[in-house]
Amino acid sequence: MAHHRSALKRIRQNTKRRLQNRYYKKSARTAIKNLRDLKDQKQASEFLPKVISMIDKLAKRGSIHRNKAANLKSGLTKFVNGLA
Repeated sequence: MAHHRSALKRIRQNTKRRLQNRYYKKSARTAIKNLRDLKDQKQASEFLPKVISMIDKLAKRGSIHRNKAANLKSGLTKFVNGLA
């Protein structure tokens, strides 16, 4: 067990950040899934910028690698354009 105040604070911060990261990552995964379930091109093209923004935020925070973010965005954009 930690004996220093700074170590105890670090444990509290890590726990809080871990929960936040899990929430953001799960929210983005759900949004991606919902986007892929859409069949209407108009709805999908309106929803796409929101999903891309979520993916960019995950990459900025370091929850996912920036190359994975780029691949996800590329694939989702191709999917939406293919609905037309």
